[in-house]
Amino acid sequence: MSSRSINVLISAFFYLSPFTLSAQASDPFTPYALKIPGSNFEYNMVPIKGGSFKMGSVSTEKGRKADEGPQKQVTVSSFWMGAFEVTHDQFGIFYKDESVSQGSKVDAVTRPTAQYIDLSWNMGKDGGFPVNSMSQDAALMFCRWLYDKTGIFYRLPTEAEWEYACRAGSQTTYFFGNDPAQLSQYAWYKTNSKNKYQKVGQKKPNPWGLYDMIGNVAEWTLDQYAEQYFDSLKGKDPLITPASRYPRSIRGGSYLDDASLLRSASRQHSDPDWNIRDPQYPKSRWWLTDGMFVGFRIVRPQVQPTKEEAEKFYKLYLGK
Repeated sequence: MSSRSINVLISAFFYLSPFTLSAQASDPFTPYALKIPGSNFEYNMVPIKGGSFKMGSVSTEKGRKADEGPQKQVTVSSFWMGAFEVTHDQFGIFYKDESVSQGSKVDAVTRPTAQYIDLSWNMGKDGGFPVNSMSQDAALMFCRWLYDKTGIFYRLPTEAEWEYACRAGSQTTYFFGNDPAQLSQYAWYKTNSKNKYQKVGQKKPNPWGLYDMIGNVAEWTLDQYAEQYFDSLKGKDPLITPASRYPRSIRGGSYLDDASLLRSASRQHSDPDWNIRDPQYPKSRWWLTDGMFVGFRIVRPQVQPTKEEAEKFYKLYLGK
């Protein structure tokens, strides 16, 4: 598939007609709780009204890196975003779902292979700890499973959507201002985490009601990482489509990072070394032995793709 075809395809997920099921087409743009299929768990979704903002950091921002600019005006469409990072409890419903790959109507979904060791590294699982150590593939497969179970299209946020939601209307270093001394009110990071992630939702949310957007676990986005991202940035709903397995963009910083990596404009990316201790050959597509600091949250575009368009999206990213 040519890069032009891929770009046209991705654009469809933002602009094309609403999903054909009337229950989704008529949903009001308000907060709602997504019931995780086959469980008593719910996942809270927050409406993020689309708009324009300056993406990236100013040249004088302390801790700024070259891949954060030059700043560009960016417009994103409306979407819902998870109020919290996806937890082990929630991901585990998918991981343990006996209907996956068992010939049911969701047999197009593949369950990630078993972890050869416990990749939570004894930091916690039950009771609201963020799921971690998974690849972008595993995070997107969870989204695919939700789609097949609910008929609602979920995916990871783009880099632009993530920064727009994190900033919540701000243009300061952090969504609460410029002073990193306030970080402990909003984030688990190197200074206060005791070198492990914590249960989601314990710190203050950002102004749009999103918890742990910075710190705790870093979060996957859809984009292929490009150091010169801003040089070609233009138009509405920008996205760099995947061309190779590495590097992919992550945002938000983690419990291991210092204050500079928790800035709204800070960008990080995946690295093959995150799986360097995996003894399997080939190395796991799903799990990262040394990516214990990476997790994810989900988004739902307000304008839903058709069933055909959704299937093309998952095939593009997951090859299925």
